[in-house]
Amino acid sequence: MTRKTLFVLAVAVLALTACAKKTKPPGDAGVCYHVVQQKDGSLKYNTLVKAPSLEVCAANLEAMRIKFLMLGGNQTDIYGAYQSNFLFLVKEGVMTSTSLEGPRYVALVRTGDGRLAIPGAMPR
Repeated sequence: MTRKTLFVLAVAVLALTACAKKTKPPGDAGVCYHVVQQKDGSLKYNTLVKAPSLEVCAANLEAMRIKFLMLGGNQTDIYGAYQSNFLFLVKEGVMTSTSLEGPRYVALVRTGDGRLAIPGAMPR
C-alpha cells in the first residue's frame, strides 16, 4: 500500500467514526436517573434521587439493584445517568461514559465482600 492509499483509508475511518451515533444522557445538575432501554431502542430516564456526587448516585442505583434482586428479579446489570454521564453497574463495579456507545471507564470497583469503593481506596 502506498502512503496516499493509507492516508485516504485513515481519513475514511475517521469520517465514519465521527458520524457514529452517540446517545447522550441528560445533564441536569444533581439528578440521578435509572435508565431503562425500551423495546424500540429508545431510553427512558426515571428520576431516582437528588445526589451530590456520582458516587452517591451509583450507591443509590446499587441499592435499587439489590432490592430488585431480593424481590426475585434477575437483572444484574443496570444503567443510570448523572450529570451528562452514563453509569453502568456491572459485576466488576461501576463504569462511566459520556455516551451510551462510547468507551467506558472505571468509576468504582467491587471489594471482596461486594461493596463499591473508589479504585485504590481499599488495601490489598
